[in-house]
Amino acid sequence: MDLTVVLPTYNEAENLPRIVNALLELKLQDTTLSILVVDDNSPDGTGQIADELHAQYPERIQVLHRKNKEGLGRAYLDGFQVALDDGADAILQMDADFSHQPHYIPAMLAALKEADFVVGSRFTKGGSVDERWAWWRKLLSWFANSVYVRLILRTPIRDATGGFKLWRRETLIGMDIQNRIRSNGYIFQVEMNYVALRLGYKAVEIPIYFPDREFGESKMSFHIQYEAAARVFQVWWRHRKLTAADRAKT
Repeated sequence: MDLTVVLPTYNEAENLPRIVNALLELKLQDTTLSILVVDDNSPDGTGQIADELHAQYPERIQVLHRKNKEGLGRAYLDGFQVALDDGADAILQMDADFSHQPHYIPAMLAALKEADFVVGSRFTKGGSVDERWAWWRKLLSWFANSVYVRLILRTPIRDATGGFKLWRRETLIGMDIQNRIRSNGYIFQVEMNYVALRLGYKAVEIPIYFPDREFGESKMSFHIQYEAAARVFQVWWRHRKLTAADRAKT
């Protein structure tokens, strides 16, 4: 299996070499792992570091430079398309800051054998978040993901905004992501899940521990969280009539 890891970056100069090394050191049976860094013209030099890593590992690391910071959703969609065009059998999306830990990838690949996409989940049984989170932050995040979004969209996924996901090639193609997915920011994760499930694709959640980043600054803000919550109804209205018959041809 050819696996491409899509890593969107913006000001991740401290984290990028570390996460790339961790990914390249993974021992994956019957799987060839490559990395696509999608950098939004980071002012801290992340893009240059990505180019240096490509020069060091030209067969395993590619870089997609985008001129502007256009948002997380667009970064993933652009990265997904490059990976699909290059023939990837499976595509993994993850953050570059180690909140998504590479050692879970073998378990995600194993779960993909019985699913169309796999979610590394903070809120399924066995999952957890950083113990330093305040109780109200844990409660709010759990409620938003495991109650609020699930009730509105009637989906089984407990980590609705989680960005640690593994997709089959056929799933992304069948979802027609370039035409159907319109969200940016963290609501992008919700829309991807909902479209996939409405089209009849099977999801599996595996538990993960989600630590806070050690280096760099978080991109999360109250505005981003509010926007994601407010747009759940928009996602429902846009895609509520989708069925498996609406899958794009693979």
